[in-house]
Amino acid sequence: MPDYMYLLESRLSAEQHAAVVRIQELAAAAESNLYLVGGAVRDLTSGMPIRDLDFIVEGNPARIARELEKGGAQLLSENDNLRHIELVLAGEVDASLAASREDIYSQPGNKPDVRFSTIMEDLRRRDFSVNAIAISLNANSRGLLLDPTNGLADLERREIRALSIHSFTNQPVRLLRALRYAARLGFKLDARTSDWLNLAMERGLQETISPEEAGSEFRQAAREEKPLAVLKAWEARNLLDVLHPHLARRHPDYDAINRIPHVRDEMAGAGFRPRLFAPVAHAILGRLKDRERTTALSHMALRPAEIHAIAELESESAKVVKLLAGPKTASPRDAYAFLEKARQDLLAYILAESSNSKAVGKIRNYMFKWKPLRNALPGVAGELEAIGLERGPKFDKVLEDFFQAQLLGKARKPEDHAKVLRKLAGIKEPPKKIEEKKKPEKSKPEKMKKGAQAGDSAASPARGRKK
Repeated sequence: MPDYMYLLESRLSAEQHAAVVRIQELAAAAESNLYLVGGAVRDLTSGMPIRDLDFIVEGNPARIARELEKGGAQLLSENDNLRHIELVLAGEVDASLAASREDIYSQPGNKPDVRFSTIMEDLRRRDFSVNAIAISLNANSRGLLLDPTNGLADLERREIRALSIHSFTNQPVRLLRALRYAARLGFKLDARTSDWLNLAMERGLQETISPEEAGSEFRQAAREEKPLAVLKAWEARNLLDVLHPHLARRHPDYDAINRIPHVRDEMAGAGFRPRLFAPVAHAILGRLKDRERTTALSHMALRPAEIHAIAELESESAKVVKLLAGPKTASPRDAYAFLEKARQDLLAYILAESSNSKAVGKIRNYMFKWKPLRNALPGVAGELEAIGLERGPKFDKVLEDFFQAQLLGKARKPEDHAKVLRKLAGIKEPPKKIEEKKKPEKSKPEKMKKGAQAGDSAASPARGRKK
C-alpha cells in the first residue's frame, strides 16, 4: 500500500507543504477534522503537478480562514451558504476551504438542499469518481486514504466516470468539466458517462449553464497546463458558445495559446512560477475585438481584478517593453532592479509575444544569468566570513557590491571571489610566510671522499714516525 503522506510531502512545493502544515495546526486548534480532497489527491495519485490545495473540514472553516487571513492570505471569494472559501496563501499557493456537506435533490435538476455532514457523504455527492478521493490530515488517521466510489481504479483505467445518472442533469456545468478533466489528464469518458453526456446535450442542458458557472470553467481552463487541448475539446462539442457566442464565432487564438506553455516551461526551468491566467485568458479571447472581449468577460461574471488583468495586459506589457528598451535600464544593475519588481505574468507575455529583442534579451539575462548569481550569494557570504568580516551592515554592503560587480562581468569565476571580496571589504591579503633558505646538502659520494681524506691526513704522521 502506498505511503500517501510520503507521496504528498515529496510532491508538494515548499510553499504548499508549509500551507498544509499551517492548516493542520489551525484545524487541530479548532478541534475540527481536516482532509485534503479532490484535485490535489487526484493529481498526486495520477502523477500530475499538484496545482491547488482543496481542504474539507467537518465543521465550519471560517475560523481557520480568518486565522490564515491574519497571516497574510488573500481571500478571493466566500460562499456563506455552502461554507466554501477560496484563498491565495503565502508563496502564491491556491487553496480552498469548505465544510463537508451533502446535496439533497428533491428531483433531478432542481436546486439541492444542503446539509452539512461527514467527509464520506461529501465524497459521495461529488461529480466524478476521480474527484471523490481524500487523504486524512488528522493526528489519529494521518495519511489514511478515503475512496468510497473507487476512484483509484478509474485513475488506473484512465477514465472519467460520473457518479450518477443524474450528474449532468443536476449540474449541467459538468458537461464542460468532464471534457476539461479528460483533456487535462489524457483520459477518456467511460461508456456510461459518455452516453449520459450525449443525452444531456441532446436535451440542450448546455444552454442552462449559468454565466457564473461558465466563467468558473473559463477561469479553470486558463489555469490549465494544457489549455489548448481543453478548448479544442469544448469546440469539438460546440460548447464554446456556452462561454460566449463571440468566442464560438471567432474561435480562440490557438497559436497564441500554444506559445504560452513553452514560455511557462522555459521560466520554470529557471526557477520561476508565473501565474499565467491573464496571458492565457487574453490569448483565448485574442481574436475578439476589444468591445467583444469586454462584453464576453462581463458576461462570464469574472472577478473585477481578473477582468482588469486581462484588459490591461497589452498596455502594461508595452510599458515594460518601453522601459527595458530605453536608457533607464541600460545598465545591468538598473535592468536587474527593474525586473526584480516586475510582474512575472507580464514577463511571460512579453517572451511569448514581443518582437523587441532588447527587452526580450534583458528578460532572458535576468532569468538565466543575473538571478542565478543572486541566488548564489549565500555561498559567497560564507566566503566573506572566512576571510574575517563579521556580519552586519558593512557585511551586507560588501555582498551587494560584489553582486553588482558580477552583473558587470567581474568575479564570475570562483577562484576570483576571495580577491574581489578582500578589496571590497578593505581586508589585506595575509602576509606570505618567508621560508629560510637552507644550504644544499652535499651528496653522499662527496661526504665519503672528505671522510677518507680526513682519515688519510690523520694516519700520515704515524707513518712518518715509523722508522
